[in-house]
Amino acid sequence: MPQMGITQGLTTWQMQDNYVERIMDNAAYTSAHPDDTLVLAGPARAPGNPSATDDTAATVEKNLFAIGHLQSAQFQMQKNTNPVMAIGSGRSFFVSGKAQGSASLGRLFANGRKLLRVLYRHANRAGLDVSVMDDRPANQKNSKYFINLDSELYLIPFGLAVVFRNKVHDFLGGFYTELTMITSHGTGFNAGQNMIMEQVSLLFDRMLPFFENGAKAVQDYNVDRATLNTIMGFVDQNVEFMGNNDNDNPLNPY
Repeated sequence: MPQMGITQGLTTWQMQDNYVERIMDNAAYTSAHPDDTLVLAGPARAPGNPSATDDTAATVEKNLFAIGHLQSAQFQMQKNTNPVMAIGSGRSFFVSGKAQGSASLGRLFANGRKLLRVLYRHANRAGLDVSVMDDRPANQKNSKYFINLDSELYLIPFGLAVVFRNKVHDFLGGFYTELTMITSHGTGFNAGQNMIMEQVSLLFDRMLPFFENGAKAVQDYNVDRATLNTIMGFVDQNVEFMGNNDNDNPLNPY
């Protein structure tokens, strides 16, 4: 089977015969997809990445809780950067402040724990009785429905973990939003619509890389990527660079 080439720069640029940066014949099963993305709620600061001796699955299960029924999730980091000029120079330079993070989640309003309850599952597991608060979010400690953003409960920050995989269970990336706070919650509905959604807007302190050390914890896929590559006759021209630390090499996707 004829092999496609890779465009590394101007001298290797062939529009009809090359991919740019890496071979993409197997992109259908190696690209990220919402089906293979998991969002979890947990404590305000990221749990330590599991070591090789940890029972990774048990560690994650203890600290984090998967958020089901999500229909949309948006995460954004923004850094305030200002251009500055000095008298006597026609060139500008930049000064920059701390990055600010924001997020929004949209979730199906379905039976079971509602969105505000799911986000604070770690508080419930810690034994917090929300029914005795001055401005309570629920009438019972174990209620599945939390509301009332005036409650003291929502002065407690939480965290969100997001882990990306592809269709053959390769780990693609993961992050944890620390010190996350709810800024708004809304529910809307109209006659004739087929579902009701909950929406929350969030702010968070920082976004950290997460879970890469525990990427092998999930049970291996029965048909691995190498098998699929062999079936389609795929030859990865990047393979000779796998495992090295040459992050500036255009053929190294890792």
